[in-house]
Order: sequence, then structure tokens, then C-alpha cells
Amino acid sequence: MTQAAPAEPRYTAARYLGLVEAGVLGPDDRVELLEGVIVAIAPQNPPHAAAIRRINDALRDAIGKRAIVSVQLPLIVGGYSVPEPDVAVLPGQQSDYDDAHPTSALLVVEVADTSLLQDRLSKAAIYAAAGIAEYWLVNLRDDCVEVFRAPESVASRYATTLIAHRGERLEILALPSASVAVSDLLPGTGRA
Repeated sequence: MTQAAPAEPRYTAARYLGLVEAGVLGPDDRVELLEGVIVAIAPQNPPHAAAIRRINDALRDAIGKRAIVSVQLPLIVGGYSVPEPDVAVLPGQQSDYDDAHPTSALLVVEVADTSLLQDRLSKAAIYAAAGIAEYWLVNLRDDCVEVFRAPESVASRYATTLIAHRGERLEILALPSASVAVSDLLPGTGRA
């Protein structure tokens, strides 16, 4: 009797996407692949959903046709991660992604309330390792935007972080002259 080969300890991006192709994972399965682990995406509360709508509108207004705004769709960032960021700004044009998921982004934005630690630690490390130049964490708990820039891919971290508050504007580094008001990204008038 021969022994079966041990199962792979982590899912690769290709293996994970194969589950989607085979119909094992479907559109109603709220999951993403983070560092080889299939992770459930928590249901959204109204402030989280409102923030995504606001970010989408603000970025589309700021960017126009210079890039693509993608909402909660796969982004392949390395061999073991396929997150579905709340919002991503992608280079190029729509037709560039007709046959394949994007593998890079100019900016990634995650909205965090219950997922704050995962988004601040795990996702920041994943995006930095992938060389995503800019990552914004819309922090609903503290009513601010945490901005991560200057990725150090080998160290899986960002060299520069700052906190932006209502009344301030954020420049999108990859798109000169494109900026958004922090207040336009946050729902409500402040919960402090």
C-alpha cells in the first residue's frame, strides 16, 4: 500500500483560483486567500458599506479615466495571496483585465472596523511585499485614514505611515494632481 503525498500546507494563488474555476468556490462564498489560507470575509455593517460607496465615488471623481477603480474584486499579489480589497486603483484600461485578474495596483484601500488588526498588520504586510506603492486603511473606529507608503518588499512592511483626519486631503502618489478629501472617505460626521 502506497502512502498518499501530504496535502500542501498552504493554498497557492493558482490552486485557490482553480477552486473558483471548478465551482468549489462561488460568488456567494465571501472568502479571500491571504498567505495561503482561505479566510472568510465578515459581513458588512452599514458604516462599512457606506465607506466603500464614498471611497468609490471620491476616487472615481479624482481619477477620471486615468486609471480603473475596482471594488471588492480579486487582486493577485504573490504566489499565496488573492485578497479582494474593498477598493483598488488599477493601472491601464478595462480591457487589460478581460482575461486575467490584476496583479498590481496603484493604490489599495481597505475599510476597517471589526477587521482593523488584520487590515493593519496582515494585509499591510501582504500589500507591501507585493510592492503596492500606497495602501490606505479607512479606520472607522478612530474616524481617520491610515496611510502606508514606500513599500519594502523584502521586509513586508511600509517605511512610511501617517494618519489623515477630516479636513485634510490625500494625494494619490501614482496619479499627480489627483487628491481626495479625507471627509469624503468617511461615513457620517465623526463618531468621536
